[in-house]
Amino acid sequence: MAETDDGRAVITTKGLTKRYGRGQLAVDGLDLSVPEGSVFGFLGPNGSGKTTTIRMLMGLIEPTTGTAEVLGSPMPRASRTVLPQVGALIEGPALYGFLTGRDNLVRYDSADPTADPRTRRARVETALQRVGLTAAAGKKARAYSLGMKQRLGLAAALLRPRRLLVLDEPTNGLDPQGMREIRALVRELASDGTTVFLSSHLLDEIEQVCTHAAVMARGRLIVQGPVAELASGVRGRLVVTTPDPADAARLLKERGLVDVVVTDNRVTAEPPDGELAEVSRALVEAGVRVRGFAVERASLEDAFMALTGEGFDVAQ
Repeated sequence: MAETDDGRAVITTKGLTKRYGRGQLAVDGLDLSVPEGSVFGFLGPNGSGKTTTIRMLMGLIEPTTGTAEVLGSPMPRASRTVLPQVGALIEGPALYGFLTGRDNLVRYDSADPTADPRTRRARVETALQRVGLTAAAGKKARAYSLGMKQRLGLAAALLRPRRLLVLDEPTNGLDPQGMREIRALVRELASDGTTVFLSSHLLDEIEQVCTHAAVMARGRLIVQGPVAELASGVRGRLVVTTPDPADAARLLKERGLVDVVVTDNRVTAEPPDGELAEVSRALVEAGVRVRGFAVERASLEDAFMALTGEGFDVAQ
């Protein structure tokens, strides 16, 4: 099995490429390494190649070139031995609308030749409880909201203990409370030893729940590594909190600071190359009432913009 600095890797790709039709490049030469035991965020705007990559990893489509290993075995060749150890929620769950949520899970479990039918009902009830669907388990799936369907798909992935859980936009369609619950569940699964591979276009989702991440843009890998380190090479923002934001912004610009942005009583800018104390002193001497003065650490959004030169869709 491939190695990383963190030990064994549960997913490894080398030059993984998918080209469609007349040369449209969906994934371009992807080299990915997902450490065992991590919560790995696969981050990128919609259309950046995340779902295509996941479909190749799960053996649903063949790569044009390159290789992918999951749990140490080549995909799609080893699908039959690998997939029983993997729980997956990809592009939303495939549900039978005429069946209840509970009966959908029973059908999923019945299709697994390794599942013990004697403990099926207990596993189904446990999975429903973990995703907060016990009260709605008797409703027909066609009456479920998008968020409830996402939860049911996640429950299907949790019917059996898995070494790897692959989730494609798992909080899609959920309200803020539902998003928090799914994030808590992901942390709980990781603490139990499951590696979680989670794709998302939400920067804050990755920052809140993931230990490692990879950033994709237009089919190419931009950067990967521990979340705490991804933004470490990017300069943060100078933040001045003041009831005199217009005066503060004008003075910062006069001193040559760039990208000055005013939001209510906060003024932010790229930090100066020189001494911060000089800037602070100049503000005070100019009569600006300074309530706060600090450089905030760079976020994943800052890192993405620095690496790609473009903004990021942070909306749900």
